[in-house]
Amino acid sequence: MSDRPRLTPLAQFLPATVPFVGPEAQERTRGRPFRARIGANENGFGPSPRVISRMAEAAMEMWKYCDPENHDLKEALARHHGVKPENVVVGEGIDGLLGLIVRLMIERDAPVVTSLGAYPTFNYHVAGFGGRLVTVPYQNDRESLDGLLAAVVREKAPLVYLANPDNPMGSWWPAEDVSRFIEALPPTTLLVLDEAYGETAPAGTLPPLDISRPNVLRMRTFSKAYGLAGLRCGYAIGEAEMIRAFDKVRNHFGVTRMSQEACLAALADQEHLARTVRNIADCRDRVAAIAGENGLLALPSAANFVSIDCGADGAFASGVMQALIERGVFVRKPMAPVLDRCIRISAGPAPEMDIFAEELPKALADARKS
Repeated sequence: MSDRPRLTPLAQFLPATVPFVGPEAQERTRGRPFRARIGANENGFGPSPRVISRMAEAAMEMWKYCDPENHDLKEALARHHGVKPENVVVGEGIDGLLGLIVRLMIERDAPVVTSLGAYPTFNYHVAGFGGRLVTVPYQNDRESLDGLLAAVVREKAPLVYLANPDNPMGSWWPAEDVSRFIEALPPTTLLVLDEAYGETAPAGTLPPLDISRPNVLRMRTFSKAYGLAGLRCGYAIGEAEMIRAFDKVRNHFGVTRMSQEACLAALADQEHLARTVRNIADCRDRVAAIAGENGLLALPSAANFVSIDCGADGAFASGVMQALIERGVFVRKPMAPVLDRCIRISAGPAPEMDIFAEELPKALADARKS
């Protein structure tokens, strides 16, 4: 018999890992910093100057605990979206909320439907609570609405995940298609509709908010267009009773006082948000032009990144990614079959795009040699 504390049977067989290897870890391995950090879907254009100013003012208040009810931020979000505060829950980024959703909904071996190659942190939480992932292949670089629905019905799944716009491909479905998908779902299946990139999507991508449906949660974040990824703050909008369920399991002191203050200031500066969205759109065009100059195809994107089809298989795309990393350009790529032919480039300031433009042809040459 072991003379140490025992993990649960589930935890004993889970890998000790993280869904992503961060650029910091890669920099430690490399022994030097990246010249261009364009791989983590961060917003390199940064937050509003008003946010930075408010954070400086709030620094002297950090001896206080945060408001565990996130009252002011929930009120502001409710006004912004035209709902009531009881329709909003705030958490430690969408990632933190995904873990709470799985905890609320999934028992051991329960089926959970998602797309093969979609956001891996969701899969990480499903594994952590013992759920059984049922994956549906992408079709034409988009998550398959018909395939997801068929899997939900076949498996009688209590939970399904859909990102619109999508990560890692940047593709999207029009609002009317997503609405039809929602209408067709069994009422006992909860849809996690991840709209992290909603602010950068074309008009007509996000369905109107409907807080009457208990089986739909709309996920939003301050990490992308608002430029606050390091503060870890996201939120979900949904039917009041479903939102109340989060109080059964959430970390009530998880969203820091600094995060709450910064997000309030970010939400109040919609002019800065609009400028950032324009900058992201311009940068997507720049990435597409750089890809075209090198004989590659940039896929249409509604997100703050662009997936570039490297024109071969996943091994070649991995070679391109590694060659860029060796040249100080941090990028990532999808890993699922078919999707893995691409590399993924985050929108960022012009100097970083200049570095990418300089190093991509060299990286392609290196990959072709190997």
